[in-house]
Amino acid sequence: MKPPGTGPSAGEGGRRWVADFGPYLTMGMQLAISVVAFFFLGRWLDGLWNTTPWLMVAGLVLGTAGGFISFFRSVVAIGKKEEDVRQRGGREREHQ
Repeated sequence: MKPPGTGPSAGEGGRRWVADFGPYLTMGMQLAISVVAFFFLGRWLDGLWNTTPWLMVAGLVLGTAGGFISFFRSVVAIGKKEEDVRQRGGREREHQ
């Protein structure tokens, strides 16, 4: 038995994992960043215009809505890409 990380496909397997799961790993971070960024933007504008807490709440709502829209668009795009790959794989096997 070979130790883990050795052999001809050791480096390739690591890169494949990142390529497969990379988009999924970044979607959660994008959602969190949009919510936090709009929250603090609203908070800053509240302090500037003395409208506490309305712009902070509006920023929180806009950040959440925008983050979820971006999240769902990414999920749909990844799903379509995976479906295309599956369909092409099935067609290639039929031709062989």
